[in-house]
Amino acid sequence: MKELEKLNHSIIEFYDKLSSWEQSVVKDKHLSLAQTHTIEVLGNHGAMRMKELANRLGITTGTLTVQIDKLVNAEFIQRRPHHSDRRSILVDLTDEGQKLYHEHDDLHLRLTQDITSNLDENECVILLKCLSTMNTQF
Repeated sequence: MKELEKLNHSIIEFYDKLSSWEQSVVKDKHLSLAQTHTIEVLGNHGAMRMKELANRLGITTGTLTVQIDKLVNAEFIQRRPHHSDRRSILVDLTDEGQKLYHEHDDLHLRLTQDITSNLDENECVILLKCLSTMNTQF
């Protein structure tokens, strides 16, 4: 098998395992994976306009509106006016949303520690560089 095919299969296998892990984690919170990703993006980047958030998530603003409505009702997200553009609405995490974000981020950190525990420091640097380069392709 060619190296590119091996790499392809390894990426797919890793994605499948990570997705399965992610599903098992969010199941206990009674949130969809898409809602959890919305909370993750806002936790990482702070308040933003709906269009910007939809772009970061790779979904339409219509799809995002449904998710945001549910997360507002669950009191994880709040809508507020933009400070300099009266036509724009920002979405941001509430205190409960911040708490959920930090809990979930800590789970990710522990998973990262677990799956990289057999890598030395140089291998971690190389992995980070590879992932950063790959992430810029999306």
